[in-house]
Amino acid sequence: MSRSERRIRRRSNDEQAPQEIEVTLEPFPSAADAEQYLSEAEIIACEPISWGSNYTFATALRRGDEQRLAVYKPRRGEVPLWDFPEGTLYRREYAAFVVTSALGWSFIPTTVIRDGPYGVGTVQLYVDHDTRANPGTFRQTNEGELLRIALFDIFANNADRKSNHTLRDSAGKLWGIDHGLTFNAVTKLRTVIWDFVGEKIPNDVMQDLSGLVGDATRHAALNAQLGELLDRSEIATFYARVERLLRTGRFPNLDPSKNVPRGFW
Repeated sequence: MSRSERRIRRRSNDEQAPQEIEVTLEPFPSAADAEQYLSEAEIIACEPISWGSNYTFATALRRGDEQRLAVYKPRRGEVPLWDFPEGTLYRREYAAFVVTSALGWSFIPTTVIRDGPYGVGTVQLYVDHDTRANPGTFRQTNEGELLRIALFDIFANNADRKSNHTLRDSAGKLWGIDHGLTFNAVTKLRTVIWDFVGEKIPNDVMQDLSGLVGDATRHAALNAQLGELLDRSEIATFYARVERLLRTGRFPNLDPSKNVPRGFW
């Protein structure tokens, strides 16, 4: 079995004889191909992942002879929160993918909304990551990708950026996962990525942001997608954060006592 393949074990009715499923880890030719596969493939195995407060499943999918691994987060498995509308986390997870795709930033694995064994939820392509990678070194090895993740967390108002929510794969690419606690209209930012506080945002990244809000066609297309996923006030606040970053041109300083932007909002 090559490095581009993996076998996962699926429990059967006989717990002493789990089945093995071989999945490919080869990249898709394009993001559109990945989205189509995740939307259409049959879910052939679904096993719970034991960490996190919400129900999350490692899921094997099959279309034809091609089998792949994904992460499935059903709406039914979301634990109610006092500060986020109930049953909306899967939509926020997908909204994060939609926004980064619109920016041309590819750090969120391909994500779709679809039905699964436990109802509607997100299905996200699994990242085969290096578990030995030290997130504390990511600025030295993946500065551009880490910078975009940190900036995304600010304008998406990410309330849950833990160190294990950034992953580096075997090819050295940095990924960001777990974006269900995003896009709240009220300030919620909680992050472990302090690397860029107070620093100037690079010109190419500023151009990405300005294109998102300044190009009428792109703006309308993104608005239409987000309108299906978020509350109107959350969309307006999201754009206000982007425009604030464009005006200041800098990462905000963070309040060390609260780990939130100081004087940014």
